[in-house]
Amino acid sequence: MYPLITRDPVSGGELIVTRLECPESGIVIEGRFSLGWISRLSREQLDFVELLVKYRGNIQKLAAELDVAYNTARSRLDEIVTALGGPPESDGRVERSAILKRLYAKEISVEEAMRLLKG
Repeated sequence: MYPLITRDPVSGGELIVTRLECPESGIVIEGRFSLGWISRLSREQLDFVELLVKYRGNIQKLAAELDVAYNTARSRLDEIVTALGGPPESDGRVERSAILKRLYAKEISVEEAMRLLKG
């Protein structure tokens, strides 16, 4: 059996399921079925979610399994949360990055950046 793909490899569009079959009973069900939240994730993200469940949400063990830094595993999880429509990173990394970019572009002063970072 081939692994599940969630996006059309040509257009990148969402795929739908049109046929379900049980090899044991021979029952076939045809229609148009959504893959639900699974369709929003890439194959790599689905593999990551599988490992996350395997390790009961322990990102440190998952990072060790993937042989990546904890922060890399955490970033991948954040990408999955965003793909599923969840809130942006809750630890403030997105906000800090945006503030620093504004400071670098001289849109805000150092004092303003410090105030925003503290606050």
